Amino acid sequence: MAIQQISAGAAGSPGSVAGLLAKIRVEPGVSNHDAPVIHDVAAQRSGCRLPAARGRRRPRGCGAGMTEQRPHIPVLGPEAVGLLTPRDGGVYVDGTFGAGGYTRLLLDAADTRVVAIDRDRTAIAGGFDLVQSAGGRLTLVEDRFSNLAEVCAAQGLDAVDGVVMDIGVSSMQVDQAERGFSFRLDGPLDMRMGGDGPSAADVVAHASEADLANIIYIFGEERYSRHVAKAIVAARSEAPITTTRALADIIGKVVRSKPGEIHPATRTFQALRIFVNEELDELYQALAAAERVLSPGGRLAVVSFHSLEDRIVKTFFAARSRVGGGSRHVPEQALAAPSFTVLTKRPIVADAAEIAANPRARSAKLRGGERSAAPAHVPDDLPGWPTLARVMAPGGARAGR
Repeated sequence: MAIQQISAGAAGSPGSVAGLLAKIRVEPGVSNHDAPVIHDVAAQRSGCRLPAARGRRRPRGCGAGMTEQRPHIPVLGPEAVGLLTPRDGGVYVDGTFGAGGYTRLLLDAADTRVVAIDRDRTAIAGGFDLVQSAGGRLTLVEDRFSNLAEVCAAQGLDAVDGVVMDIGVSSMQVDQAERGFSFRLDGPLDMRMGGDGPSAADVVAHASEADLANIIYIFGEERYSRHVAKAIVAARSEAPITTTRALADIIGKVVRSKPGEIHPATRTFQALRIFVNEELDELYQALAAAERVLSPGGRLAVVSFHSLEDRIVKTFFAARSRVGGGSRHVPEQALAAPSFTVLTKRPIVADAAEIAANPRARSAKLRGGERSAAPAHVPDDLPGWPTLARVMAPGGARAGR
């Protein structure tokens, strides 16, 4: 993917981004994990109170960029940014910019510099106003967050003081029917966060029945995955499956749900979205990249929204913080020195008030760690689950039906 960048310099020159903005229809929306919240509520939660009257000095920690009302606050935003302990002069990376909730909090917390990354060009274009108001402290980069280390290097950064990541799809993506993420809105079966690579329709048309079953079972945790895969293969033999409604209808015929349960297509749509965007692979690689770029004492905060993501984050911190544990087969001195100290023995979760304001917060889990001075560990191999490259390889279409 070609990297599109909007920096402080670009913000000063409207012509430099006019072409980008002209090609993108930016629609209002909230981040997946962002909910409309009045600014003073967010300020109180983060320990920052707004002045009650003109002339009162703004408390330390309330950045000059704060406004009287902020449109979006991410789930566990103050908690995640609080784990990073932002300081004046610090450099921080928001690996998943979205609607900019974490970035705003980082900019407001102190005189920080932020590099924010998103693979969705619409999100980058939507952040143009924030770049302008940040006064040279924010750079937006269109790229995958797995390339976090390369993005930092391109900005001349050998090390950073903190990294925050908010894993998963965003509401502004889900709520646009033309993006094809939701079975609630009929649209093209796309699901790509960026504009590159195969779409969900391509996967549904190309993958074998066995691959479809594995994708749906592993990434969607759907116990009826074989039934769904069989139904998809039968349906596509009659006509191409190109819309979200068509796929949801096919699934609804083989997966039953009782009143009050999730929609029958929920798990299959989740699986296809994760697979098309290689989300779990991206997360593995992004965690390793953050480990490489964080300076000693730097901190990593990750908010996840389902068990597959949280398991990866939990395992990463456990492996990177392990001390000793050798045996007669693997002596202690052979183990790599801990590269992180875990800051969250148990994940931080949203309180009742946040869940009431934004039901999506119910499943959110925040984990964090502080980087030690030890060298980064050798990155873990990816698990042996289906990969986009293999499933979509030429000549492999519909193998075994």
